[in-house]
Amino acid sequence: MSRAALLVLADGRFPAGGHAHSGGAEAAVKAGRITGAASLEEFCRGRLHTAGLVSASLAAAGALGVDPVALDAAADARTPSPALRVAARRLGRQLMRAARATWPSAELDAVAREFPKGAHQPVVLGLAVRAAGLGTDDAAYCSAYECVSAPATATVRLLSLDPFDATGVLARLAPSLDLVARQAVDAARSVLDHGVDALPAASAPLLEISAEAHAAWPVRLFAS
Repeated sequence: MSRAALLVLADGRFPAGGHAHSGGAEAAVKAGRITGAASLEEFCRGRLHTAGLVSASLAAAGALGVDPVALDAAADARTPSPALRVAARRLGRQLMRAARATWPSAELDAVAREFPKGAHQPVVLGLAVRAAGLGTDDAAYCSAYECVSAPATATVRLLSLDPFDATGVLARLAPSLDLVARQAVDAARSVLDHGVDALPAASAPLLEISAEAHAAWPVRLFAS
């Protein structure tokens, strides 16, 4: 196992398409729910313990070798918003392209054929972690970190927030990231005995509603 592979996968320069997505921050900024570092931290914390936990659990289960078709169906069931399902599949398709070029794998090739329009991004992330020779913890941490780093990065652009303040938000969230990653790994391991219904289904209704409204905007800076 090479930890350097984890650095490559989690690097913001990895061409997985995340730079085009705000994780709901653009809609939250427009609605006045994110106005600075303090409210960004509240937003990220809430996202981490809901959508982030679900995504990290899916990624960890994928890294364990759980059937990606079953995981993708579970991801669909846990994503009520059509706009977010579309975004997750677009991100999954782009991540699949990057992962196959970086860590060629018969498993990645098979899933790419199964989902020509893209599987959900966390499912692909779990497969990419396996292809890179990494473990379940790595998948959970990578997914959880992406959940909060995307809104933080987007808010720097949306509000001209000081990048030092945004980085401080991420640093303060570290204990919560640890907690969510542990919960995600435990949930993923329970899938081996109890099936995908054992995965968390934490709800974030405001994220879902905001995503639908955001998708209808005639002009927006981010895709989601």
